[in-house]
Amino acid sequence: MALRASHAVQRLPITKARVNLGQLARRAHVNKEYFILEKDGIPVIGILDAEELEDYLELRDARVGSAIRHSNADLKAGRVRPAVVLLKPARATRRARKSQRS
Repeated sequence: MALRASHAVQRLPITKARVNLGQLARRAHVNKEYFILEKDGIPVIGILDAEELEDYLELRDARVGSAIRHSNADLKAGRVRPAVVLLKPARATRRARKSQRS
């Protein structure tokens, strides 16, 4: 993918972004680049560094800022669980329901 590093907003099709998502994520995080992904030429989503997104959300709604701070504190204190552990009971229930229907 031959996108130039700059602080300008880069626009590209979602199909191209899908193939290069890791590179786009790295560039957004390391180089603070912005990307707008388009579907059929229509802008549908943006990619930016997570810290910048948190700053933006915090400015829009103080409750979001509070939730972000609590989330970061939980992470630092080790009070988090991997998503796999959190989703395990729901997946087991879904499998049980599916087997009952069969």
